[in-house]
Amino acid sequence: MPPEDTSADVFSPLVEQAIELAAKWHDGTYRKGSWRDPAFEAPPGETVDVPVMAHVTAVATIVQRAKWGEPTVAAAYLHDVIEDANRHGQHLRRAQLREAVGAEVTDIVSGVTELKYDAEGEMRPWRARKEDYLEQIRAGRSEAMAISLADKLHNLWTMNQSLQNGEDIFSPGPNRTPLSEGPDAQLWFHRAVHAAADHHTDPRLDPLQERLKTEIERFKRQTQEA
Repeated sequence: MPPEDTSADVFSPLVEQAIELAAKWHDGTYRKGSWRDPAFEAPPGETVDVPVMAHVTAVATIVQRAKWGEPTVAAAYLHDVIEDANRHGQHLRRAQLREAVGAEVTDIVSGVTELKYDAEGEMRPWRARKEDYLEQIRAGRSEAMAISLADKLHNLWTMNQSLQNGEDIFSPGPNRTPLSEGPDAQLWFHRAVHAAADHHTDPRLDPLQERLKTEIERFKRQTQEA
């Protein structure tokens, strides 16, 4: 497959539409915690949480800096919209996403969408979900692999920053939801995502893979010393 054209106009209506849809879908949803001190004082009785939109923007920025084109950047902004419910508990269907942003972006998003629930609507076991996800990104499009690497890079970097700041990300705390699994499982999963990129040949994956490796090594050091 030829490389995507990155010489288009500086403004992309497709990416702008993806940003708007992601912002609407993730409105009122937040990350599990924050390692930074707030830059401003919250109103009495309120907390300053990190919107999910901050994460998807970071992922899309990583993807864009790695020289992927408009459809992949748009998909990066939207990479969680099928997998995660909005704050009203609604789930976005693939057909709805396809109608909004087209078949190509939807196909890329589908390639990084984890199947969280079984046919009865029950949450599937963590390990089974991750193993299916890994097989999906190994066999899927390189564009999806790029988003996966960027997603796990930002997640793991955030985890490392929290650990460095003395946060116990594996236990509940004020304004913090613990990770679903402990350090050994997290290390296994992120190493497996890194290895999955070896099944692809696009050279634009190389810097993403290398940067994720740096965070994996950092996570290993911090959790083994803890």
